Amino acid sequence: MLDAAFFYAFALLAVTGAVLTVTRRNAVHSAIWLIVSLLGVAGLFLLAQAEFLFAVQIVLYVGGIMVLFLFVIMLVNLDRAMKESQFSKQWPVALAVAALAGFGLTAVFRKAGAVLPPMASPAEQGNTQWLAQVLFRQYLLPFELASVVLLVAMVGAVLMARKKEGARS
Repeated sequence: MLDAAFFYAFALLAVTGAVLTVTRRNAVHSAIWLIVSLLGVAGLFLLAQAEFLFAVQIVLYVGGIMVLFLFVIMLVNLDRAMKESQFSKQWPVALAVAALAGFGLTAVFRKAGAVLPPMASPAEQGNTQWLAQVLFRQYLLPFELASVVLLVAMVGAVLMARKKEGARS
């Protein structure tokens, strides 16, 4: 009973934070709501007895990555009028892309049950060892591609900020 209450509380925290991350116009407020969402996900990891993922979520994502995001947001210093005109007319496209992604994920999850091989459970092997085997055997390429995409996005944001500062001077 208590586990269910904590699950619903952390799930509500994660979903509410995610929705408010996407809907806020101020980038700093969005980043703060993303921190709230990540804390909700960390709580869900803790309830699932994935203590390693809980610690990584708190230390790495909430502590490190979000500080980096806030630094880049402050560095870019977008002006409010440009931001509002840029994003205000793209809601139909965003909804269509979100619906398409949702249908794609639904199809992948339906097929995944028959495709994935059985693995040893974390209780048999140890949580950290099991996670390392899954991450570095099955998902190594997507893991590395995600890190490269994040690196390119950060470098691009810094370069854009420098060009805008050079144009203003």
